[in-house]
Amino acid sequence: MKNSFLLLTISFIFSSCIGSIPTPEKRKENALALVENKGFSEVDIKTSTFSLFSLQNNQIDCKNKNLKVYIEGDGLAWITRNTISENPSPINATAIKLMNQDSDKCKVYLARPCQFITSNKCDKKYWTSHRFSSEVLKSYEESLDYLKSKYENKSFTLIGYSGGGAISTLLASKTDDIKMLITIAGNLDTDKWTSYHKITKLDGSLNPSSYLNKLENIEQYHLIGKKDDIIPKEIFLSYLSKFDKKDKINHRFFNTDHNCCWEKSYKIFLDDLK
Repeated sequence: MKNSFLLLTISFIFSSCIGSIPTPEKRKENALALVENKGFSEVDIKTSTFSLFSLQNNQIDCKNKNLKVYIEGDGLAWITRNTISENPSPINATAIKLMNQDSDKCKVYLARPCQFITSNKCDKKYWTSHRFSSEVLKSYEESLDYLKSKYENKSFTLIGYSGGGAISTLLASKTDDIKMLITIAGNLDTDKWTSYHKITKLDGSLNPSSYLNKLENIEQYHLIGKKDDIIPKEIFLSYLSKFDKKDKINHRFFNTDHNCCWEKSYKIFLDDLK
C-alpha cells in the first residue's frame, strides 16, 4: 500500500491523540465512561458475519417510534507508517460523543467490526481494504433486524461518522424503513477519496456512490468540515453529482476539521433540525 495512504492515516490518528496509545481495554473503558449514568449498557449483537459492540438503553420505549442508530468511524486502523493496528477500537469514540448531544431517548450506538470486541474473525483487512465489504454490511443489516425485533420501532434514522458515514449510506441503500440518513465527515465516494489522495483503492469494499436508486428517495443531511483534509468537501460533491434527483440531499458546512470538536457543530445541527 502506498506511503501516502499510510501518512494520511497516521495524520488522522496522531492529530487526535497525544502520547502513548491506550490499550484496547482502556479504549473500551473510556468508551463506556462516556455513557456512564445515562442508562446505557453494552450489548454484543451476534450476526452471521461479525459480532458488533453496541450501547443500548433497555428502559426506553420505542414501540412504533423512530430509532436512531449511531455508527462509529474507522477507529485506530494503523499504528505506524508500516504497521496495521492489531485492534481498531477508537481512541476517541466520536459517534458516542455525537449520540450524547442528542436529546432523543430512542437511540443506540453501533461500533464497527472488531472494535471493543475480540474475535477470531477479526482479520486486519476488515479495518483496511475490506472495511466496507459486503460481509461487513451484512452484519449491520442483521443488527437492524435485531434492533427492530427488540424495540418494535417503526423506522430508523442512521447517523454515521467518517467511515461510519459510508456504512450508514450503504445500509440506507439496501434496507427498508430508513426515515433519514445523517453523515458527519462521511466517506461517501470511496473511489473519489482514494483518487483524491492518490492512494490505493479499497479493494474488497463497496462504494456508497454506486448505490443511488433508493438513496435519492431518502431524506439526507451531510455535515462537512471546512478544514477537513481527510475527507474534504470534494468527496461529498462527487457523491452529490451522481444524483439526477437531488431535492432530498441536504448538506451543511461547519468550521471544523475531521477529528476535532464535531460535538458542538452536531448539537447546532440538531437544534436547527427541530
